[in-house]
Amino acid sequence: MKRIAALTAALMLSACAVGPDYARPAPPGGITAEATFAEAQRLSAVSAAQLPEKWWQLYDDPAIDRLVAEALTHNTDIRVAAANLQRARALLSEARGRRLPSTDVAAQYTRQRTGSNQFGAQFGEGQQIPSFETDFFTLGLDVGYELDLFGGVSRAVEAARGDVAAAAAQVDAARVSVAGETARAYAQACSNASQLAVARETVKLQQQTLDLTRRLFEAGRGQQRDVERADVLLQQTQAQLPALEAERRASLYALATLTGRPPAEIDATANACARPPRVAQVIPVGDGRALLARRPDVRQAERQLAADTARVGVATAALYPSIQLLGSVSLGSTQLNNLIDDDSFNFSLGPLISWSFPNQTAARSRLRQAEAVAEGSLASFDGVVLTALREVEQALARYAGELDRNRSLQRAERAAGEAARLSRLRFDYGAESFLQLIDAESERANARAARAQSDAALADAQVNLFKALGGGWENAPEVTRRETAAVER
Repeated sequence: MKRIAALTAALMLSACAVGPDYARPAPPGGITAEATFAEAQRLSAVSAAQLPEKWWQLYDDPAIDRLVAEALTHNTDIRVAAANLQRARALLSEARGRRLPSTDVAAQYTRQRTGSNQFGAQFGEGQQIPSFETDFFTLGLDVGYELDLFGGVSRAVEAARGDVAAAAAQVDAARVSVAGETARAYAQACSNASQLAVARETVKLQQQTLDLTRRLFEAGRGQQRDVERADVLLQQTQAQLPALEAERRASLYALATLTGRPPAEIDATANACARPPRVAQVIPVGDGRALLARRPDVRQAERQLAADTARVGVATAALYPSIQLLGSVSLGSTQLNNLIDDDSFNFSLGPLISWSFPNQTAARSRLRQAEAVAEGSLASFDGVVLTALREVEQALARYAGELDRNRSLQRAERAAGEAARLSRLRFDYGAESFLQLIDAESERANARAARAQSDAALADAQVNLFKALGGGWENAPEVTRRETAAVER
């Protein structure tokens, strides 16, 4: 016993973790993470201030605040990611359990009959050993402990920790996506309502023009062709109404699902919204360092790389001998009343050494597989970093372009409205033809529709920018399943 204990202590003191030690990689390609975004330097509508945790509050719209909070609490995608995190934590607990001795307790009762034909020997002429039955009671404890000489267990725990951190980042990534999509669905519903209102107002004006044209024709001051052209213009605008209404309701259905409700439970506030939300103030975007620290997908890729690097150590440790200390104590007796006597006691103790040697083909193959996976995870990390930076630059560029386009369309709408007003006055006094009036009305309708579409695109560009910046997961509420009340029939 003393020799075994001394050998065990010496082996534990000399233990070391084989395989590479993980070090967080620098951003790829010599990227200076502290640098401001290239597009931000040319855009006055953004600043280098840090993005707030609840970026949707920049809209100053209580409806968005409430809907995003509901989505972060009840969305099913976040619930799935949270369940995966629980599973990863359970696997970490299992990996940590390998650091403790394994124990098995067993109790058994056996009733056994031994037939006389199994013996074959005879006591005398014509006499055989008789059959007999016996009882046997056993109670035992088996203990095993793996000496982590080469760090296989430690590396497995390290990999499990990386998996837990990656799963936690995946939950945050789901929160970022859900917050952005909730704000987008609300903005789309409001934008479609705004475009619908513009189209209906245009229909009203064009209906007035058609009525005037008919009266003039009936009075002998116009032509049938003018009536037909005014009717065509009216029908073309009316044809836009069903599609806009369908898209508005589709956005409301999507919004209900994002907040964990059935699609038919349309939010009343979103249903009444008539103008797309818009951040009127300068948008804080921060810098590259803050972005990479904030984006959950970057954190997830980095933690996945750490886990896969640790698995290289697990595969490396499999090339070396595995040593287990095994011990067993048991009580065995044919009678229950003397099961705990000294003569019923048995024990065994000793090390078990196993080693896949000299044929290590399979072990070395698994090591090469783990190294390839780690190399792929490094490439994925580089790709995620580059993608994060690219998405922000693209979102800033598109936001800047839509801002300029929206300003131009506002001026165009005012000019077209004034031109249509003057054209109607000149037509009423006979200074312009009906064709000129129709052209002016058509230009005004197109300008108003283009402005409404640009307002929708601008709201969408702002949401895309916020999603690319990767905020919204900080201090999020705990996810729960939404309980709906039973419907009364």
